[in-house]
Amino acid sequence: MLIDFVPTVGGVSLAEAPAFKKAPGGAPANVAVGISRLGGSSAFIGKVGADEFGYMLGNILKQNNVETSGMRFDSNARTALAFVTLRADGEREFLFFRNPSADMLLQESELDKDILKQARIFHYGSISLIDEPCKSAHLAAMSIAKNSGCILSYDPNLRLALWPSADSARKGIMDIWDQADVIKISEDEITFLTGGDDPYDDNVVLKKLFHPNLKLLIVTEGSQGCRYYTKAFKGRVAGVKVKPVDTTGAGDAFVSGILYCIASDQTIFQDEKRLRKALYFANVCGALTVTERGAIPALPTKEAILQFLLEAAVI
Repeated sequence: MLIDFVPTVGGVSLAEAPAFKKAPGGAPANVAVGISRLGGSSAFIGKVGADEFGYMLGNILKQNNVETSGMRFDSNARTALAFVTLRADGEREFLFFRNPSADMLLQESELDKDILKQARIFHYGSISLIDEPCKSAHLAAMSIAKNSGCILSYDPNLRLALWPSADSARKGIMDIWDQADVIKISEDEITFLTGGDDPYDDNVVLKKLFHPNLKLLIVTEGSQGCRYYTKAFKGRVAGVKVKPVDTTGAGDAFVSGILYCIASDQTIFQDEKRLRKALYFANVCGALTVTERGAIPALPTKEAILQFLLEAAVI
């Protein structure tokens, strides 16, 4: 979890931005808040600095009913910062301040093992795999969760600028690939992980990215919706048309939606009709998030989702 600094005006480079506004960020934290907003029960495990920004992030999680007993505060390192802008050409530009930041310093001994053992689903990204000691803590958490019967959910959330090289990113992300039960990736990540293959080719996805232990592989396609692959079936669920304001957090909202559905019904992987319904629910979560600015402020409640579904059905 970190602080994103976002320009007060859109369509400019970081250098051109006249001023920045702070916003809570970090994909796993966004997912935890998203699940809580939907009425689910979630906890966050991670480390921030024992500083104003770190305490602010902890308070934001508490305000959103996310369990924070697994959160640690480091008095020797600062909370991570990221300056993020959406340029006029639509590309996001990142500048990270983490040398090292508190999130990189989470140690295995600081893990709240009870939370991991209680969870139905353990969700994680790949940024925590880049540096030690956080990498070892991450791997240990996966092991504890798996041994406790948890479903492991993985969103690589590629941030190439944080890895030493493209090759190390590819290897780091793929090293834990075959341990996940659920994986969510984007089209760009398919191209990157396969070394340039066509992200729209089912054969590429099935041969290079699907693995025998996988219960569900999801490829998100932004406003176009998503594709899904299980051992028994594959298909596509169309996206939802909305007027986008800010795409930040849309992928995390989607993940919140599908994990909320899986936590409620773990037989969903065997029932294509129910899985499609859950993926449509997740698509709506992502779509509603882009209609407002920021990630956490824009994450929808279950009431907002049901209202949207009701209105869509009436139309």
